[in-house]
Amino acid sequence: MNLDVEDLSDRIDILKGDITVLEVDMIVNAANESLLGGGGVDGAIHRVAGPGLLAECRALGGCPTGEVRLTAGHNLPARYIVHAVGPIYQDGRQGEPDLLRSCYEGALRLAEQHGVHAIAFPCISTGAYGYPKEEASRIAVETVVHWLSEHKAPRQVIFCCYEAVDAKLYVKRLDAIFHPED
Repeated sequence: MNLDVEDLSDRIDILKGDITVLEVDMIVNAANESLLGGGGVDGAIHRVAGPGLLAECRALGGCPTGEVRLTAGHNLPARYIVHAVGPIYQDGRQGEPDLLRSCYEGALRLAEQHGVHAIAFPCISTGAYGYPKEEASRIAVETVVHWLSEHKAPRQVIFCCYEAVDAKLYVKRLDAIFHPED
């Protein structure tokens, strides 16, 4: 398909805020392998979504690193939650980049399969899992831009960053792609 980069800039947004309040079709959860909740964005999503999410996740039986699983949004405004299990960062030479990329690709594939218009991603693996934020933002942006250049869906991708420092990294990455001459 190969869309023009100019067309893509209208399909990607960066927000600083709480992913649990976004009124989008699908949000992505930075989950752990158990899928039973944890800290950071994972804990926040489970708290807001309520006990139905925990019950649905228990039935899934976990998820390996680098893969994704889909659940309903339960008490969230989002219809769906994609649980993406990002890698725990060691040294960047243990397959972490490919595993992280796989999380973004898997979520985008589910969005396309379910006719999702808008999907929101948190910063996967950059909290307790220790992935360097600059490198993780590069992988996230490049993966999403590549996907969008070859697919019509989803129509909108939001990088929802809880911290301002993360949002600035995503803005910098996108500017480098959409305005390379600056």
